[in-house]
Amino acid sequence: MKEESSLLLLRAEEAIESADLLLEEGYLADSISRAYYAMFYIVEALLNEKGLEFSKHGNVHGAFGEHFIKTGIFDRKYHKWLLEAFNRRIASDYDAAARFQSSSVKTMIDQAWEFLQAAKDYLDSAK
Repeated sequence: MKEESSLLLLRAEEAIESADLLLEEGYLADSISRAYYAMFYIVEALLNEKGLEFSKHGNVHGAFGEHFIKTGIFDRKYHKWLLEAFNRRIASDYDAAARFQSSSVKTMIDQAWEFLQAAKDYLDSAK
């Protein structure tokens, strides 16, 4: 695995741990943001392994779909989770009136953990 990919996965793990802590303290919007960025870092790590790098979130999302979902490498649910997390992150960051349930934030964090493990398993098997 490339060093940058490894660092991105570490960053993803730290973001998920932060999301857990923020959720425990009741900071739901910030927890959502960290959980989304964890998924984003995971996808960046996967794309980095293919020599792909993008500056816009939409391009990262699209490239993940093209290179990992359409090819059957990853289940479609991971792309769905990424896009849902992105939309929730936008709401949590920019909509002051947005309200969230702690149970749905916990689900998002659990999805990020599962996504991270799936990415690690894939990258370990690709060695």
